[in-house]
Amino acid sequence: MNNNSSTEVSNLSSFIWNVADSLWGDFTHSDFDRIILPLLLLRRLECILEPTKETVLAEYENEKDSGIDLDLLLPEYSGLPFFNTSTYTLETLGSTNTKSNLEQYVSHFSANVRKIFEEYNFINTIAELDNAKLLYFIVSKFAILDLTRETVSDRVMSNTYEQLIRDFAASVNQKAGEFMSPRDAVHLTTLLVLNQDTEIFTESGVIRTIYDPTCGTGGFLFDAIDEIKNTGSTAKIVPYGQELNPKTHAMALTSMLIQGYDTDNIKQGNTLSEDHLSGNKFHYGFANPPFGIKWEKVKKQIVTEHETLGYAGRFGAGLPRVSDGSMLFLMHLVSKMESPENGGGRIGIILSGSPLFTGDAGSGESEIRRWLLENDYVEAILALPNDMFFNTGIGTYIWILSNKKAKERKNKVQLINLTDTWTPMRKSEGSKRKEISREQMKKIVIEYDLFESANSKNTKILKTTDFAYRKIAIKRPLRAKIVLSEAKIAELPELKAFQKLNSIQQNAWLEYFNNNLGENEYEYLFEAIKINNNKNDFGKTAKALATAFTNHFMIRDENCDPVLDTKGNVVPDSALNDNETVPFDKNIEDYFNEEVLPHVSDAFIDYSVRDSKDGEVGIVGYDINFNRYFYEYTPPRSLNNIDTDLKASEARIQILLEEVAE
Repeated sequence: MNNNSSTEVSNLSSFIWNVADSLWGDFTHSDFDRIILPLLLLRRLECILEPTKETVLAEYENEKDSGIDLDLLLPEYSGLPFFNTSTYTLETLGSTNTKSNLEQYVSHFSANVRKIFEEYNFINTIAELDNAKLLYFIVSKFAILDLTRETVSDRVMSNTYEQLIRDFAASVNQKAGEFMSPRDAVHLTTLLVLNQDTEIFTESGVIRTIYDPTCGTGGFLFDAIDEIKNTGSTAKIVPYGQELNPKTHAMALTSMLIQGYDTDNIKQGNTLSEDHLSGNKFHYGFANPPFGIKWEKVKKQIVTEHETLGYAGRFGAGLPRVSDGSMLFLMHLVSKMESPENGGGRIGIILSGSPLFTGDAGSGESEIRRWLLENDYVEAILALPNDMFFNTGIGTYIWILSNKKAKERKNKVQLINLTDTWTPMRKSEGSKRKEISREQMKKIVIEYDLFESANSKNTKILKTTDFAYRKIAIKRPLRAKIVLSEAKIAELPELKAFQKLNSIQQNAWLEYFNNNLGENEYEYLFEAIKINNNKNDFGKTAKALATAFTNHFMIRDENCDPVLDTKGNVVPDSALNDNETVPFDKNIEDYFNEEVLPHVSDAFIDYSVRDSKDGEVGIVGYDINFNRYFYEYTPPRSLNNIDTDLKASEARIQILLEEVAE
């Protein structure tokens, strides 16, 4: 957003905050958003409808009793997909019957607008303001606002909504901006997604669909629409979205109405559990889902879809841990990409660092990364600077995905490190202290386009398999002996297997152990069980009892020979189990011989641990560790320099001590 636009948003927000402050006392800060935002939307609609209002009223009078569906007829006269047939405006409501007049005014909007005010429960708000004797006062304040499109653009209006939401949330110590996307991050993502298709936009008769499953007030959608229009394209753009929060959804609907788009395409509800656009595919997908949000509330629906539909559904690749649903949105967006036969799909999604590396080989997160990379969906990942977001200073990343990669990008991923590419903000907004300027964005897009020729300090081109590894199980032989000691015999009553024996059997074993004190080979107690089975007072013995006694009396001893099972195979020591991460392109035998055996000569690979998908030894895992590719070693200071500094410090301390002594 340019400086002029920022100033306009700031000025409008300041004016509205001054109005909101007059509510204090009769209402709390937690009430401000449900009062102020619908009134702001109402005034915006009123200003936009004003040029055609008289024409609409005249046609309404002519046709109101004709039986014609006015919701189909009157938009032709308003020039917009909505209208109002009341003679009132905010300015003419009057001070005596303000409540009933405002209710009448709102009820005379077209059905698509009435739906928006119903989501705000605005009729109840009108009654509350009237009871507090503030209704006429507040309405009068909004009546003087010039919110025509010539004065306040749609983008400034949308940005103002977002600014107010953050400010209202901050005023009651809520997570300000929890669901708001910084405009610079949004625009950079939009540029990267759309940049590959600029030639398509120049073609005639082109239709392009845009989708955001967490659309908020519509920031991503409108940014993409503006960017396509700025190319001079005549393409028909059809935006779609879904939003969980009813108030935010209402604002998105209003913006869509004002710009002439179909509001039926903007759904309300939880995208993960209720995909109201199921079956739809889109050319472009955008999202900035909330970071680290638990999905336990919708766990039942998601697990059911995963288990019953598999890859035919959205979540076939795997499920992340319930504490973070970011990767669910990632899979959801991939499922929404238009097929390559119909032009293909491109995605831009902003995520925290967690989806890059959380989860070991075989985990849900790793399997999702595996699916994305093995299907060659990931085109690029960009690391953003810290302190870019309103409510968190953590590192964030833009993922660009596509199912129609250019030939030179096939089976490759471009990593771009932007952690040092930023401009300080004149005034911070919550945790947001840094931004990426438009000039910087242009350079980033150029670097993105250069691809392999841009392989540099901040750009790396890697094969998709560079992120893969095999986790192989490393075992070591059990080396142990059995030591029957008085101390361990005294602890037998605490052993569960011993407790299950009757008193006669317990005494028989106690006597046996006390009569055979000393060291024995590991197999000793298994033989004792066989010898004493159904003999004298021992009763019937079982292998499980031998195992329990062995574990109780066993002492590990590196000087013992490896323990062998009945088939002559080495028994592994579970206490020494380990794993090795082998690069995907490395032969595991070579790796084992080079990296393991020189350090642990008796180690061996457990060949029974195999990947569930390819059946090969070792479980396949994928992670994307940015630090591994962009880490720069900084050598420590020399000892001479450190010694010089220490001596200088000692001299200063000595001078201070002498001054104190005087």
